[in-house]
Amino acid sequence: MKRHIPNFLTSCNLFSGCVGIVFCFSDRLLWACWAIVLAALFDFLDGFVARLLGVSSPIGKELDSLADCVTFGVLPATIIFVLLKGLTPDPYLPFSAFLLAVFSALRLAKFNIDTRQSDAFIGVPTPANALLIGSLPLIMTHQAEFAPYFLRLEVLLPFIVLMSYLLVAELPLFALKFKNYAWAGNQIRYIFLLLALLLLLSLQYLAVPIVIALYVVLSGLEKFVFQKP
Repeated sequence: MKRHIPNFLTSCNLFSGCVGIVFCFSDRLLWACWAIVLAALFDFLDGFVARLLGVSSPIGKELDSLADCVTFGVLPATIIFVLLKGLTPDPYLPFSAFLLAVFSALRLAKFNIDTRQSDAFIGVPTPANALLIGSLPLIMTHQAEFAPYFLRLEVLLPFIVLMSYLLVAELPLFALKFKNYAWAGNQIRYIFLLLALLLLLSLQYLAVPIVIALYVVLSGLEKFVFQKP
């Protein structure tokens, strides 16, 4: 029985993503954003519970990727699609948003066969990209004074290209997985978590894009600052 619990949590992740997509097409982007947050929680819990119970299965790995493709690929792409529809009369341009879904699928497929990604990531993880996109409607609603800086075609279109590239780029990024809780070997994780908490407390939703950027920058610095030559 216990071996099915992680798969149930993964299925909850997928269900949240499906519901979030429906919210997008009902013009309820805030609800769609919270669907991403809920799915991210389930995505964390399925792996945590699997390790806690000492269970794993090939079907669990495949189900996890399929769920992530919908929740952290199609759903955030749909949010960008809806935002673009409100910015241009062109009926076709908003479909460029689904490049994010395509490259998310490519990123997940690469992850499944890349043995280098057991303790770290190569390319931006799909949950990070999805949370970044999910923060945009939250900023628009709760910190509206910042919305004009990103709610523009000349910002969103390059953003689609940039994030699509970063999803599959040969960019080493640390994972928030602690083999132990000692400072040695985990410096970059503790520094990131502390800075992320301070940013979230001070900037609220606006902190999310900054935290994702900080994650990429710190990952780049880790090799030069914290790893022994």
